[in-house]
Amino acid sequence: MNKSDRNNWKVILIPFAWLYSLVIWVRNTLYDNGFLNSTGFNIPLISVGNITVGGTGKTPHVEYLVELLGEEYRVATLSRGYRRKTRDFRISSCNSTAREIGDEPMQMKQRFPEVIVAVDRKRVHGVKMLMKQAPPVEVILLDDAYQHRSLKPGFSILLIDYARPLNQGRLLPAGMLREPAVNRNRANIILVTKSPERFKPIELREYVNRLGLSLGQHLYFTTIRYGNLVPVFQDVSQKDIQWFKGDVGTVLIVAGIVNPRALRQFARSISTNIHEIYYPDHHRYTPKDIERISGKYRELKEVNASKDEGKEVLVLTTEKDAMRLREHSPDESVRNAFHAVRIHVHFLNEDKDEFDQHIKNYVNSNKRSSILYQGKD
Repeated sequence: MNKSDRNNWKVILIPFAWLYSLVIWVRNTLYDNGFLNSTGFNIPLISVGNITVGGTGKTPHVEYLVELLGEEYRVATLSRGYRRKTRDFRISSCNSTAREIGDEPMQMKQRFPEVIVAVDRKRVHGVKMLMKQAPPVEVILLDDAYQHRSLKPGFSILLIDYARPLNQGRLLPAGMLREPAVNRNRANIILVTKSPERFKPIELREYVNRLGLSLGQHLYFTTIRYGNLVPVFQDVSQKDIQWFKGDVGTVLIVAGIVNPRALRQFARSISTNIHEIYYPDHHRYTPKDIERISGKYRELKEVNASKDEGKEVLVLTTEKDAMRLREHSPDESVRNAFHAVRIHVHFLNEDKDEFDQHIKNYVNSNKRSSILYQGKD
């Protein structure tokens, strides 16, 4: 479908977006005025979510919060476990699969084995179950809960993709907005994610002015930085990043993500010879997909061999995709070639310490033992 056809479809869908907007407005009004109940708890609840459909970097930002709070508090994460095959409340183990708990919770558990990683379609029920754990949970991070109004977080973080400003979007299904941009006023902190490493002060001011922050809201800019490459399959030995830059001649990107731009840029830091196989976000890989990937890998290996370069083919993917790819068993050469790149959050404008302090102040003032906390179970 070309650009003109997509624009025509968007025009056709605008009336449905108006209807969707009415439904969202009625729902939020009922919650805002107390006609629908929003449950709070006497435990620090930090929500991390977005208003747009698609990747804004929720998982790496939740991981950042886990690292920030994990050494001092007993932290749990709670999400619905998107596209998992189960429906009940579950606490993951290191042996849990993406089918049982979802790819992002599985990724979280693999990186932070000591953290309680829970999934539940009903977030209020999930919090109640986590509060029964022993030893007691001290902080709960709510992944993708901005629209989950039945649960009242004590602190809300809204993520906005720098390249997709809220004022330029339409509501579903004509656009990418889950709810009107004005509803950003529910957030305590707004993080503009995937920002360029450097931009002019005037560009920063213009961006801030377009957002129109409410009184008491805080705004920070973050970007994603790439770290080590790790084997997708855990029986494959780890290699140093310099090995990839010296011995890899071709990169085959395999991913199911909304926007592969940043992954492509990282691949170019290893080799300019790039081939790509993309799938929809959270794609569930099938044996047929693995055959297609393996066939492309072998084809690229033969090309390298015919050129007598002796260079390797790297099959590059994301950590999120790696969780689903592990459900399969490709042949040994493909297994050895499959690597995922780790990503980390980096705060711009030297705002890291200020952001960290906001989070720690909230948790310290609202933990169960604090006499300052006025919330109720």
